[in-house]
Amino acid sequence: MASKKAKKSAKGAAQFRETSAEAIGAAQAKQAGSEFSWHYGRITRIGNFEVAGGREVVIAWEEGGVTSQQGTITDAEWEIFKLAFLSTGRIAILSDATDDGWMYDYRFLEAVR
Repeated sequence: MASKKAKKSAKGAAQFRETSAEAIGAAQAKQAGSEFSWHYGRITRIGNFEVAGGREVVIAWEEGGVTSQQGTITDAEWEIFKLAFLSTGRIAILSDATDDGWMYDYRFLEAVR
């Protein structure tokens, strides 16, 4: 049985101590709200094209489909994409976007090992 503890810090951030990755994911999704869900993908290509519009990332999603994002990738997102690409290639996104909008919702982006 997984034990769960959550506490709030002075700035409103929560700290979780869980016994499994699945329990942490569930706790994070619960805190984010019932409309949020996790989506997983694998980065198949990254590139940096200064002349042609900036950074590019191509992701194959476990739920089906492939996305290519070019030019509007922030520095923080780029660091996560590079970290994932250089290790397992896997990422996770927590999103409340409807339809296929979650494929481009990088607000809650993580590299997965």
